[in-house]
Amino acid sequence: VTNIGPYAFNNCTNLTSVIIPDSVTNIGYSAFNNCTNLTSVIISDSVTKIESTAFFNCTNLTSIDVSKNNNYYKSIDGNLYSKDGAKLIQYAIGKKQNEFVIPDSVTGIGDSAFSDCSSLTNITIPESVTSIGDSAFAVCYGLETIIIPDSLTSIGDYAFASCFSLKNITIPKSVTSIGN
Repeated sequence: VTNIGPYAFNNCTNLTSVIIPDSVTNIGYSAFNNCTNLTSVIISDSVTKIESTAFFNCTNLTSIDVSKNNNYYKSIDGNLYSKDGAKLIQYAIGKKQNEFVIPDSVTGIGDSAFSDCSSLTNITIPESVTSIGDSAFAVCYGLETIIIPDSLTSIGDYAFASCFSLKNITIPKSVTSIGN
């Protein structure tokens, strides 16, 4: 097996852990969509591409660990990042912490990176971030506070959709593009 296709494990609610073998190079779009009991994923060093929303709505996911020999991805505190740390690809949304500070190395927040995270109430985005992807914080029902830095230039489609607890948000003048 070299490829895990789109929706390959869609709605596999009994799946609790996944070890991606060394033969796999690609994890497709929404490959583990709605695997609501998935708690941990181990990604081998052979994986070169993880498509957006690969772990969408995995509401109990608390740990994504990447082999230290992987040249494309890494994990920091159980969250998935590009190898250089510039893009936060997937926050492990099953974590129970209330606050999260995005590392200073991050310049972009990926599509659906925090989508469906119910525990976070406060997220701090550093000045290094210039873009927020599509649906990045969508359906984060508990999110009350988010501080957007002056460095941000673009906000993707539906970035804050259904964030019903979000009390206010200030869009800095640096933002030149806001999606739907």
